[in-house]
Amino acid sequence: MAAVTLTAQARQERGKNAMRRLRRQGLVPGVVYGHGDETRTIALKAQELEKLLASISVENTIIGLSIDGGKPADTLIREVQQHPARRAVLHVDFLQIHAGEKIHLEVPVRLHGSPVGVRDNGGVLQEVLRELHVECLPRDIPEAVDLEIEHLDIGDSVHVKDISIPNVKILNDPDLVVVTVLAPTVSALPEEEAEAAEEAGEVEPEVIRRREEEAEAEEE
Repeated sequence: MAAVTLTAQARQERGKNAMRRLRRQGLVPGVVYGHGDETRTIALKAQELEKLLASISVENTIIGLSIDGGKPADTLIREVQQHPARRAVLHVDFLQIHAGEKIHLEVPVRLHGSPVGVRDNGGVLQEVLRELHVECLPRDIPEAVDLEIEHLDIGDSVHVKDISIPNVKILNDPDLVVVTVLAPTVSALPEEEAEAAEEAGEVEPEVIRRREEEAEAEEE
């Protein structure tokens, strides 16, 4: 079932000092847990792990995790802790999954096409939800939720309730907006354009009066 594999070794030592020693050896500490499964502490090669993380969708890729050369177990990565400055992986949590057990996970939303409201009418595309929270069996995990948005005009939206994925239950609020096209916004006029607009009578009278009052104050 697993699309990719990863090797690990069991570790016995725990605590901050033990984990620091592992990291100095080029290893990343981690844990594997699951419903009804014993929680195991492991260590993984940092270079191998970071290469894998850079090549997969972390939230929804099943990984065959082999510990001490044993038969790979199907797992999902549940949490990755990274160093805030160096972005090195400090710790990783794996959830062991079973074929008949439904799981919860995040699936990315992928947009396709250029909305007519943006392309022809100057609207602004706003992606509100970039991931959907779903429930499904491991064999039904979607790689992504693909949305065609070319038909969206200004004011149009796609809501969670508009999306259907075979054999997958979407857990987000059905009324949440996933993507929408907003009306174009009017930016502030540059000073020269504002003066031209004033001469053409397009500036509010209050602004004109304020400028006249300022000019009179300077003369006095």
